[in-house]
Amino acid sequence: MAFPPDFLWGVSTSAYQIEGSPLADGAGPSNWHRFCRPGGAGAHLAPGGDVACDHYHRWREDIALMKELGFQSYRFSVSWSRVLPGGRGPVNPAGLDFYAKLVDGLLEAGIRPLITLFHWDLPAALEDRGGWLDPDLPGRFADYAHTVASALSDRVEMWSTLNEPWVVMHEGHLQGSHPPGHRDFRELPRVSHNLLLAHGLGVQACRAAGARTVGLVVNIEPKHPATDRPADVAAAARADAYMNRHYLDPVFFGRYPEEFPALFGEAWPAFPEADFRTIQEPIDYLGLNYYSRGITRHDPAVPFGQWSSVPHPSHLRTDMDWEVYPEGLTETLLWLQDRYGPIPVYVNENGAAFPDPATAPPGGVRDPLRVEYFRTHLQAVLSAMARGADVRGYSAWSLLDNFEWALGYAKRFGIVHVDYETLKRTPKASARFLSEVVRSNGQVLG
Repeated sequence: MAFPPDFLWGVSTSAYQIEGSPLADGAGPSNWHRFCRPGGAGAHLAPGGDVACDHYHRWREDIALMKELGFQSYRFSVSWSRVLPGGRGPVNPAGLDFYAKLVDGLLEAGIRPLITLFHWDLPAALEDRGGWLDPDLPGRFADYAHTVASALSDRVEMWSTLNEPWVVMHEGHLQGSHPPGHRDFRELPRVSHNLLLAHGLGVQACRAAGARTVGLVVNIEPKHPATDRPADVAAAARADAYMNRHYLDPVFFGRYPEEFPALFGEAWPAFPEADFRTIQEPIDYLGLNYYSRGITRHDPAVPFGQWSSVPHPSHLRTDMDWEVYPEGLTETLLWLQDRYGPIPVYVNENGAAFPDPATAPPGGVRDPLRVEYFRTHLQAVLSAMARGADVRGYSAWSLLDNFEWALGYAKRFGIVHVDYETLKRTPKASARFLSEVVRSNGQVLG
């Protein structure tokens, strides 16, 4: 089976990970900017994304790279604090103009811009008001969404409200490795609910501003029990509810997974029924980010949830210590269709970190493990489509090596190598491979 002629091939990035210049031209600080400063919980990551890939100044060069490689779309995120320095109130014209110029440059190069409104970097001024624990934040997000969509919806067709809200909740409020650096499971229900309300209100705001196609992007990781023991099977079900059904059940069914009252205990609140009408605002597509699976066992030593993941004894693992498991992408695409019905799906992130040299050698960067990762995962997409999954596009993560959040610059996901001393871009073998995939519309996959 071949990919259809209108299948959309692209690459993805996010603002804080590549742009740099977080306070340039009137922009305000984000929670990530402050998190990585001296005294912040992520001070060990300093200087954080202050320079990153300097995409803020080198965006023309990066567009030229995408055009050379033949990509048809570019999924990027907007920095909320670059557009609204205080998170609300007056617009920073220079910040909005940066994204307008980027969009125009992409269109001139024949590349479709795909905008994500929130990819984890929240204005610091809104973090000071409670961040995602603040019940006013969903409304602030809707105002921000309307501002950006009003400026760009005449040129940008496809919009995403939130990227991976689960990570914002889990890493920021349970693990403490992302802003605001909290470790309190009792915060999770309120954070999730406010994220979902922001999504629903954001969809409404985007459409009111003229956006034609609006969706949500989630990360899914199939949870397989480590053994067939009932305790492990139950643990895998809890983990699946917590990660995979946490945001999609409310959006599609208007309710949280049935496991949540027992999982959260006294921390589980009663939410107003009217909220779910907002959360269920219909979406035009679902964005899927897939990297690996989780082999799950019951673990009473873990205070919240009582499960943990165990590695497969023989499968290859990436530099992130994630199992390479392309079958899980087929499984996930079919699961989405079976559980939530016939909605178009775009694979918005898929990729792997493997060790690459700090400086590109004269012969270029050879990354055969990453090439094979892409090959097998694209074959997994084809397998799902052959069985009825409605997949409309695929974006590799990521265009550039970049600031990998709590891991700093230690992990490289890019198909284009970035020398962090000189900021020189060098396409890797994986970029050339994907370029041939796009050129042949997948025929090189066999």
